[in-house]
Amino acid sequence: MAASKPLPPIIIKKKGGHGGHHGGAWKVAYADFVTAMMSLFIVLWLLNTSQKVQEAVGGYFKDPTGTAKLSGSSMPSSEENFVLSKNNMEDLKDQLQKAIREIPKFDELKNHIDMTVTNEGLRIELTESAAGTFFDSGSAKISSDGADLLRVLAHELGKLPNKMAMEGHTDSKPYSSGTSYGNWELSSDRANAARRLMQQSGIREDQVTQVRGFADQKLRKPDTPMDPSNRRISLIVLYLAKKAAALADAKPGAGSKEDGSDKHADHSDEKPTITPETPVGSTETPAKKKP
Repeated sequence: MAASKPLPPIIIKKKGGHGGHHGGAWKVAYADFVTAMMSLFIVLWLLNTSQKVQEAVGGYFKDPTGTAKLSGSSMPSSEENFVLSKNNMEDLKDQLQKAIREIPKFDELKNHIDMTVTNEGLRIELTESAAGTFFDSGSAKISSDGADLLRVLAHELGKLPNKMAMEGHTDSKPYSSGTSYGNWELSSDRANAARRLMQQSGIREDQVTQVRGFADQKLRKPDTPMDPSNRRISLIVLYLAKKAAALADAKPGAGSKEDGSDKHADHSDEKPTITPETPVGSTETPAKKKP
């Protein structure tokens, strides 16, 4: 019997395939987890910050467009019933100092900016250098540095209900003969130029009550009348009298006791009466000056 031939091997091929696509759902879940953790860390951080920071963050989320940005600031808004007095005028001074530090050339200008609390209110004086700092020399044209500073001040002061007065001052350096323009005109023109720019940049039209030009009659350094720092403009944020105190003073018999003793309240917070010593546009003829 013939030997049988071996059968050829049978190879069974199975068509394999990759498993189903897992997709990217895990990425979404992971992103949600990271977001939740970040939110948790922010909340934990806020719980350990100061009240001022918490109010600032809360103010942003209440109004991301920026109109509520004062929620975390010590500066009041014009809508608030806020009265500047000698007790809180220092707070305004500190806030303004923080704001002006943001101007581009603050380091070069800081020695020419002086803020003092006076009986009138907060006096902000911008003094000149020999070459001119805030104004071109001998001119009422505001320099770029002066414009930057005045815009920042206008933005901050425009939030207040308080009125303002503006003054212009010069040194005693005489103009050259043959010109009718002198220190009286220059001091008034500089104060008015500052007023116009600030009204375009934030303060209200009715916020400035007086613009005064003093020429060289109120020198910052009387012993050195030619000193460049005598050339300056002054912005005075005036105290705002409390309405309640004004009403009380208007009542008949207010300010007296049955025993006849004086009952007048402390009026240190009331707005003082300001009498311009030299009205703007005075026809008084000064001595001829030189630039």
